[in-house]
Amino acid sequence: MTKAKSIPRVAGLLALLSGASFAAEPQAAATSANPGTVVRWSAPGTKRCIMGKRGWAPLQETCYFPIDLLQKPGNVKVSRRGAKGQIETAVVAVGPWNYGTEQIDLGDTPQANPSPEDLQRNAREQKRVSKIWVRKETPARFELPLGAPVSPLPEAKTFGWRRIFNGKEAEQPHMGADFAIVAGTPVVAVADGTVLLADDLFYAGKAIFIDHGDGLVTESFHLSEIKVAKGQEVAKGDTIGLVGSTGRSSGPHLYFGVRWHGARINPEFLLGDPAKIPAVNP
Repeated sequence: MTKAKSIPRVAGLLALLSGASFAAEPQAAATSANPGTVVRWSAPGTKRCIMGKRGWAPLQETCYFPIDLLQKPGNVKVSRRGAKGQIETAVVAVGPWNYGTEQIDLGDTPQANPSPEDLQRNAREQKRVSKIWVRKETPARFELPLGAPVSPLPEAKTFGWRRIFNGKEAEQPHMGADFAIVAGTPVVAVADGTVLLADDLFYAGKAIFIDHGDGLVTESFHLSEIKVAKGQEVAKGDTIGLVGSTGRSSGPHLYFGVRWHGARINPEFLLGDPAKIPAVNP
């Protein structure tokens, strides 16, 4: 979540796009992907996208299927419904992937050594946040690529990495990307949306969650200031906060996270050219 003292580099976004190499079952899937990535299926007349128990409308006749960072290795079936109601299916083979590890020294801070009261506070906050992920999905209010959350946008780091804080490994990998930014830099909305939560949280610090429709929620953490309020409508490019180092952080940076249809994915896939997202082979 922060600048690491020792950061082994892993393969870049190109490696993510190409998929990991792993042993496949005899019925080899046509498309492979790593946890935390996205695949797309473009076809004229597409009316509905289906993945597991979820279904949603396509974006300009393209289905985008996000693969959750915690998705276990195995085959995932995806489907599209055409203009005449016909259903086509394809299989995405999700393989294991090690993004890397970072060690972070937080010093003697509450986030490094939480008290029972701190843990109770975090539990209450997580209950509030959990309500975001069960909201009914609304029509999309964005197009791809999304706008940059800061300008200029530096290299993204640490998505999916295992983090070791003061010698203790975090329970989950890093769910967002970190951008090294000068404190006080404006953070803007990457698309039109509604602010679902804007508050000072124990681990995330001053944090903002925005619903952009189509099940897409963006997260901006560790801010020094929050410039919006819960329920506020924002337009793409509106300033929502300022870069800081609040919460579990060892220096100024922006944590930018994305959940799409419930899946935690690398935001780089939505910030770049959508044509570069790997295509499903039905």
